[in-house]
Amino acid sequence: MNYIYNIFAHITWFHLKIVALFHPKIKLFVQGRKETFSILKHKIHKGDHVIWVHVASLGEFEQGLPVIEKIKSEFPTYKILITFFSPSGYEVKKNTSVADAVAYLPIDTKANAKSFISKVNPKLAIFVKYEIWPNYLKVLEEHKIPVFLISAAFRKDQLFFKWYGGIMRNALGTFTHFFVQDEKSVELLKGIGYLNVTISGDTRFDRVSEILERDNELPFMEQFKGTNSCFVAGSTWPEDEEIMLPFINETKKSLKFVLAPHNIKSEHILALKKSISKKTVLYSEIVKNDLSQYDVLIVDTIGLLTKIYSYADIAYVGGAFGTGLHNTLEPAVFGIPIIIGPDYHGFNEAEALVRQKGIITVNNKDAFQEIISDLLVNPDHISKTGKINFDFVHKNKGASIQIMEYIRRLL
Repeated sequence: MNYIYNIFAHITWFHLKIVALFHPKIKLFVQGRKETFSILKHKIHKGDHVIWVHVASLGEFEQGLPVIEKIKSEFPTYKILITFFSPSGYEVKKNTSVADAVAYLPIDTKANAKSFISKVNPKLAIFVKYEIWPNYLKVLEEHKIPVFLISAAFRKDQLFFKWYGGIMRNALGTFTHFFVQDEKSVELLKGIGYLNVTISGDTRFDRVSEILERDNELPFMEQFKGTNSCFVAGSTWPEDEEIMLPFINETKKSLKFVLAPHNIKSEHILALKKSISKKTVLYSEIVKNDLSQYDVLIVDTIGLLTKIYSYADIAYVGGAFGTGLHNTLEPAVFGIPIIIGPDYHGFNEAEALVRQKGIITVNNKDAFQEIISDLLVNPDHISKTGKINFDFVHKNKGASIQIMEYIRRLL
């Protein structure tokens, strides 16, 4: 079976190089990996003490960040190497100051794994959430390098728990320790013979809790919102926007709207602006405008959404109409009600907050209008719902503290 996996890895890489000729994102995926060993040569030197953190994309980077920052603070003589699987993470964070080196992880072949580990020679490897690469893990094990999986959340339908998932199931045996989000993950791992597990929770709670300690002030939002209530819709997809637009266009309430779409390509942004009948301004246009005169602000850039949530009285988080729910913890930490679409299963924090009624789900534009109208006429409902979310975040923080206790024993 390992032989089949390795053949598949080589075939996949071959086909990706062909697809890269026609697909810009895959081109980044392929070209970036050709630069990895050059980056390592210039950034990692013989004798360096290296801690390697691997993440899939931007979300997992944010998930691992509380641990990375604590390592950087407590072990300043160690170099931190961060590798990404996805261009959407690497291209945004390739110059991050929390790491000494950032690179793409080469495809999981035996040769790549041996060459990579030989060059980096990490004292500790940390994989975040779902990243399981059998060849890399095998080489780490052969070199007796400790490796943790943090913020992991296992589900029964995953490959590890299928009769045909032997390769991936065996790969789990290379981990020194698992730090998982919930009891369900403990039981699933126990069912296949792995007992080296700690329920530490999700490090994202630590990450979003830190948001409250920083300066979240945005002068343009102060001007735009004024004394009005504000609705912020973050990381929206067309399916999300479709259910909100009728209310935005028709409501007579004194309410400001901020839309921060996931897709900020100009054609989508301009089409979205055209579909709104109220006075609308783009973030890229704010320098020359008095924002207080506008009803709708469309954010056509990245990196501002978390701070914008601090101005929201009600938030909507996109992706739960099939594309994949985005981060609900970022608005939750500010103690505001959150509305999402119907497809949130598999997102532990969303499932918990739906049960506790801090997050409200909607299936269509009529349900959305009913929910938001009810919130707007009932300040107590806004306050109580928001408090559920705030309390949930603060109750669940502390995962990075537990993980650091283990790391200190090894370094």
